[in-house]
Amino acid sequence: MAQNPESDPTCDVAHGKAEGGTAERTLVAVFASPVAEYLLRYGRDLGFTPVLVDPDPERARAAGAVTAVPGLDGTADVVVTDHHREELGEVLRDALAQPARWIGVLGNPRHEGPHVAALQALGVDTADIARVHRPVGLNIGSRTPPEIAIATLAGLLADRNGRPGGFHF
Repeated sequence: MAQNPESDPTCDVAHGKAEGGTAERTLVAVFASPVAEYLLRYGRDLGFTPVLVDPDPERARAAGAVTAVPGLDGTADVVVTDHHREELGEVLRDALAQPARWIGVLGNPRHEGPHVAALQALGVDTADIARVHRPVGLNIGSRTPPEIAIATLAGLLADRNGRPGGFHF
């Protein structure tokens, strides 16, 4: 039996008749990069409070970023957008010390991420290292910064909503 779309709350949100997704959420993009720019731009439209972190004072000043991971709670999703930066381990260690909902690092899934060795060198517990997601986002063949941001945000939303992502319902 088909559901009456006039009484479907999801349809009401889609048609602007009701508010959806009003819970406070924070999206922390680590390292000023083109992907971070798109993540935060699109994330704002999805209801996230955007925060850009770059530990390099000059880069932070130029990008309007903060230089340290702020206080995070269970509403925060953290995405590290550059796995080649030497500050990778310290930034992840600081994020892992807090109850962030989700922490991930962009990178090629065919290679072990450099974050593992960086965190091990800092003495971070194996269980905490396992909290770092890699790869991040849905596998849609992303190549450009906007595509990577969309795939990442879609993956965060799927994870937050307990869904696998993709076209399987």
